[in-house]
Amino acid sequence: MTVMIFGAACSSTRKAKEWFTKQGISYVERNIIKEPLTVNELKAILRMTIEGTEEIISTRSKTYKELDLDIDALPLQKLLSFIHEHPRLLRSPIIIDEKRLQVGFHADDIRQFLPRKTREQQFLKWRLNNFQVVKG
Repeated sequence: MTVMIFGAACSSTRKAKEWFTKQGISYVERNIIKEPLTVNELKAILRMTIEGTEEIISTRSKTYKELDLDIDALPLQKLLSFIHEHPRLLRSPIIIDEKRLQVGFHADDIRQFLPRKTREQQFLKWRLNNFQVVKG
């Protein structure tokens, strides 16, 4: 399983990298400002989203506000080319593997990238620590 972290130099990307390192999960990082995602890479990411472009575009970013975009009015191909030219429009990080996608760093959601066996072991440990066995 190869985990890709597409991000800018921001605290959320740093937190994601630290989390993967702490969990012993290898990843490949790519700075999207220095090496923007291609239109085809953006299409591949969009295929993994639930909410489409709304999920990956940072409407709170300075770039978004400065460009005063009407995303809904742009044809998809033009929007993807625009994102390629202005990578700061993307939320950061975008984390993917073969099956999963996460946009932004969320401590609870990122656990989906743990191997199943590790998640099961952590759940069992949590259950043992939080529930008392009562014998009647």
